[in-house]
Amino acid sequence: MTKKQFMTSSVLRKTAMALSGVFLITFLCLHITLNMTSVISGDLFNEVSHFMGYNPLVQYIGQPILAFGVFFHFFMGFVLEIQNKRARPVAYAYNSPGANSSWSSRNMIISGLVILTYLSLHWYDFWFQELHYKFVAFNTPDPNRYYGELVHKFKSPVRTALYCCAFVLLGFHLWHGFYSSMQSVGFSNKYSRAFAKFGRIFAIAVSAGFIFIALFHHFVSARTV
Repeated sequence: MTKKQFMTSSVLRKTAMALSGVFLITFLCLHITLNMTSVISGDLFNEVSHFMGYNPLVQYIGQPILAFGVFFHFFMGFVLEIQNKRARPVAYAYNSPGANSSWSSRNMIISGLVILTYLSLHWYDFWFQELHYKFVAFNTPDPNRYYGELVHKFKSPVRTALYCCAFVLLGFHLWHGFYSSMQSVGFSNKYSRAFAKFGRIFAIAVSAGFIFIALFHHFVSARTV
């Protein structure tokens, strides 16, 4: 492979990684909005969850696309990490990286692995349980079950702590990932400072929002349901 071909391939990989990141950021906005309804009203959360759980467009088109987006994003992350290490023969530690970059930008692969572990727990807690409820046990649809199931999961202090730790790492991942994605898809450097600032605010807001939801249901809802 020539240098030009290698650079083109590298750019394509980074762009694909960025686009999948933008897609997942969009999903995060939707996900936290839907989850926040559980704090506002259990009935509202049940209504929204039942609609999402039985809407054919969401179930048979949206969910497969989301699953592909998640796995593609993490796969490309590993590919780019390996590519970067091969292109950097001198150990990174000798370049005093802390002086030139944030912890989150240097450890995207670590935060990504933790988030992937969290997603495995999350899918086990909710998605696989939902599949079992509908397609294995063939239970009759119950539009009022979702809020109780959600609160039950957060009764455990260990599970709640694991979720909160994962949300903190999600914030670190977004801290660098948001700005990096926008840069890779071609937004002008003219707006780089504004995008970086907004990305940090977004990372903190999303992470804090998910942590708030988990702690609210652990300390408030779980005591009343």
